[in-house]
Amino acid sequence: MTELPVVSNVDSTKSKIKKPDWLRVKLPIGENYKHVRGLVDTHKLHTICESGNCPNMGECWGAGTATFMILGNVCTRSCGFCAVATGRPDVLDWDEPQRVAEAIHLMKVKHAVITSVDRDELKDGGSTIWHNTIKAVKALNNDTTLETLIPDFKGKKDDIQRVIDAAPEVVSHNIETVERLTKKVRIQAKYWRSMEVIRTLKDGGMRTKSGIMLGLGEEKDEVLQTLQNLKDNGCDVVTIGQYLQPTQKHLPVQRFVHPDEFALYKEAGYEMGLDYVESGPLVRSSYHSERHVYAGLGRKEWEMSKTGLAI
Repeated sequence: MTELPVVSNVDSTKSKIKKPDWLRVKLPIGENYKHVRGLVDTHKLHTICESGNCPNMGECWGAGTATFMILGNVCTRSCGFCAVATGRPDVLDWDEPQRVAEAIHLMKVKHAVITSVDRDELKDGGSTIWHNTIKAVKALNNDTTLETLIPDFKGKKDDIQRVIDAAPEVVSHNIETVERLTKKVRIQAKYWRSMEVIRTLKDGGMRTKSGIMLGLGEEKDEVLQTLQNLKDNGCDVVTIGQYLQPTQKHLPVQRFVHPDEFALYKEAGYEMGLDYVESGPLVRSSYHSERHVYAGLGRKEWEMSKTGLAI
């Protein structure tokens, strides 16, 4: 394996890891950003862009896109990395699917992403609302492709099948971290249960996707093993990004991963046979997600880049 630069980013006077220059992002500005902001507020919609403190919100909203979060904005789980509030969720809003569909229609987006909190207190894990939302979006937006970033539904295949039956173009479920760190990072989740969710989705004919965060204490060989496990369980698309601590109450960043290391994992993923690998410090699950719909596109881009050509 190629030797990579060691990045400690430690300020000895404060004993604190400093953000490197490659993690700088622009503040959200512009008319398109204001337009999306207005639509989200008017339709009382939740977005993971806000709830998750996404560093790409300015870029994505400025381009007229957003990732909608359904089933409320309070999660029943308490993952150590996530900025979404944990607690007792509100009652289900059965009008939410139509409101999301109408907002996507008003935004005139060609590709939409929908995610949700975990609703473990519900018998169906919220999968009925998921099914209704996908159907409502497709009914009102004939030309819009759709990615759904789903929870694990405790591995219940009937709940996963409701999403499959609604037939979004891409279904994503994030593994988030390596097997060794799963209990620490995703307290109520299980590494191999998430792998089984991806396998179930693939067996159901879905284009599948998952995401990994780096900087939580994982080793390089563990990242490579996770990529291989995802490939072996039918994953088509993988996103790899830098973990950023949302508040002091969340897990601290162990290190900031150099862009060269992200490039190495991208190369390794393609060599394993993954169809699309999006890997970089600021990459998040829905970043450039419109590209992830089309089979073969990522691999073609990678192969062309190796010859010095562009498509």
